[in-house]
Amino acid sequence: MTERVVLAYSGGLDTSVGIGWIAEATGAEVIAVAVDVGQGGEDLNVIRQRALDCGAVEAYVADARDEFAQEYCMPALQANGLYLDRYPLVSALSRPVIVKHLVRAARQFGATTVAHGCTGKGNDQVRFEVGITSIAPDLTCLAPVRDLALTRDKAIEFAERNKLPIATTKHNPFSIDQNVWGRAVETGFLEDIWNGPTKDVYTYTDDPTFPPVADEVVITFEQGVPVALDGVPVTPLQAIQEMNRRAGAQGVGRIDIVEDRLVGIKSREVYEAPGAIALIAAHQELENVTVEREQARFKRGVEQRWTELVYDGQWFSPLKRSLDTFIADTQRYVSGDVRMVLHGGRATVTGRRSDSSLYDFNLATYDTGDTFDQAAARGFIEIYGLSSKLAAARDVKFGNGVDLGSQGGIDA
Repeated sequence: MTERVVLAYSGGLDTSVGIGWIAEATGAEVIAVAVDVGQGGEDLNVIRQRALDCGAVEAYVADARDEFAQEYCMPALQANGLYLDRYPLVSALSRPVIVKHLVRAARQFGATTVAHGCTGKGNDQVRFEVGITSIAPDLTCLAPVRDLALTRDKAIEFAERNKLPIATTKHNPFSIDQNVWGRAVETGFLEDIWNGPTKDVYTYTDDPTFPPVADEVVITFEQGVPVALDGVPVTPLQAIQEMNRRAGAQGVGRIDIVEDRLVGIKSREVYEAPGAIALIAAHQELENVTVEREQARFKRGVEQRWTELVYDGQWFSPLKRSLDTFIADTQRYVSGDVRMVLHGGRATVTGRRSDSSLYDFNLATYDTGDTFDQAAARGFIEIYGLSSKLAAARDVKFGNGVDLGSQGGIDA
């Protein structure tokens, strides 16, 4: 029986050539798998037919936009997933949903190998291969660009020689990956980290220097998930799409960062994630209102570890699964409304309300009606500071007290 290879297929030059390239190099039949995670572009049926025309024996296509938004973007929102406190995991989030469909196709069509178009320098090779072996340890992985020397010039020559139905002359100076959660741009002149991004880098966002009139939006959450915008019910996918449109029009969500890649190098990346950045900002503020202090403090550490795991391709790992359980529990009372003003590149929270709020006006107010017992503060401070006070007394006893000195003071 002829071996079969499942190939993650985008419809572009490299993966179109990869179909025949893999077949020639390995003698295997190739099944192309295209997954729509909101990247836009060509219709899935057009991509499916191109894969068949390029030599695939089968073509599996999946509209995974709702699945991606619900099962991947929403957990990232609940985790306030921002790698290095800035990057909302645009590409990292899409890889596990693509992986799931690659494995599903492998099972459906009897393939033993899964192939992807990643290079040997990036994070995605790890995300794909660790993801695949984490849910299907019996499958092997193949990367034509990395393992079979499929360079761009060889890809163009192969396509022209075999008359493949794919454009070979159009060359974008950037490497771009995009989905409904955001857009990632790298390479080209951006590799010089002193060079500023030019206007042609951006697609999801308008120039925040010349914004339109400020846009006010009220986002309604239920257990950490947006369910309505300005009172109109939305699905997770619709919430992201609408916030992409509205926040993008105001230039919200432009990120220019030098980040630490998993493979050990630093890489300059430019991201656009208007909907993600606005939704995370709103979610964080609603958590400030509804999540208990110690739980919130601990969650911030969990969020960072969760984000690092997802960035590093460990979506299906035991630790990530355990952290999911904790994060889901913290969202029990994260319900309510957040009002935001979108303007000039900023998403600014101006109001918040929740039936499950921990904010008590009568405790917080300094006016008449204050219910906070200020007389209790004195004893609290004495007990709270007791251990430090005892340690300080010991330091003084042994001559190790704080040196107050005279520098910076005024001589009498």
